[in-house]
Amino acid sequence: MGNNVDAVLEGGKNHQLMKPSDFKFHYLIGKGGFGRVWKGELKRTKQVFAIKEMQKSRIVSKRSVGSVMNERKLLSIIKHPFIVNMEYAWQDINNLYLAMDYVPGGDLRYHLIKNERFTEKQTKFFVACIVTGLEYIHLNGIIHRDIKPENLVLDSRGYVKIADFGIAKRIGPWLERESSGTPGYMAPEVMCSKMHGFAADFFALGAVTFEFMTGYRPYWGRNRRELKDIMLSQQVQLKRKDIPEGWSYEAADFINKLLKRKPEERLGFNGPQEVKNHQWLRDYNWKDLFSKKIEAPFKPGRKDDNFDKTAQEDWLDDMDSKTFNTSLQDLFEGFAFDNKKNHGSDENTQLLS
Repeated sequence: MGNNVDAVLEGGKNHQLMKPSDFKFHYLIGKGGFGRVWKGELKRTKQVFAIKEMQKSRIVSKRSVGSVMNERKLLSIIKHPFIVNMEYAWQDINNLYLAMDYVPGGDLRYHLIKNERFTEKQTKFFVACIVTGLEYIHLNGIIHRDIKPENLVLDSRGYVKIADFGIAKRIGPWLERESSGTPGYMAPEVMCSKMHGFAADFFALGAVTFEFMTGYRPYWGRNRRELKDIMLSQQVQLKRKDIPEGWSYEAADFINKLLKRKPEERLGFNGPQEVKNHQWLRDYNWKDLFSKKIEAPFKPGRKDDNFDKTAQEDWLDDMDSKTFNTSLQDLFEGFAFDNKKNHGSDENTQLLS
């Protein structure tokens, strides 16, 4: 690394609290839009993390510097047992790194593909975990905007944590017009780039719950435009004849109310308590859930059997080798973070619990 880069990364707001050599990188467990995710450990403590490695050149080429820096900032001010928390952030000449909670149970997309569907008892538990996480981030003024099975991960006991805050926003009750998220889980108001708020996350929750029940998404299209047209022309609604064996009408009603096209008619528009008060969830033991005293009805595989090992060689080769432009290093100024050293500062204070 040249002296100029050393100065950029070590001086001022870019002072490095951690560096790659502080960690032992074991093996790959995932892939993201900007790079890869490793299972690794902090050498001096042996604590295990999921280490998100993001290539600066890709971030810049995709015009996503703001998104990445926004995720880093949000993760520095939130901490909760039902989200994937950040402990450290650092950078080298080519990459950014986030050390996150290691959640060994894999994501719910992986398990949904393996199992095709989930039972009502399993789904209700998953949903209760997600609602608990959403309640926390919504009370702190944050919309996640990308709730989907890939971003819902299981710990070793089968509890769900919400991951990936890459397009999350900290806002007031409403957000300026823009369209961000994953088609198939995006609320109609988001698909149409209209003003949207916290209720958009509850539409996504409805789509996820529908998929867990049926094995397929409520809306399908060959492309985003077709999906949008279908969504705007018809209101998906589960009828009694559509309810799989072993599922209750209350579960279907919960899904139908979350999938309402108009946000003001949607369950959750008036806040997360409205979702928790629905008859399907009304009697859930939220206190025991938060304390993790409930035995999860779905348990992930033991050890590291919950990740797609067939793709790991592709992930290893999927990074550019050229050095990132030194003149652009300032784009990532202030990325470094250490939860223990930053905790308590004005900018990095845990929000509502």
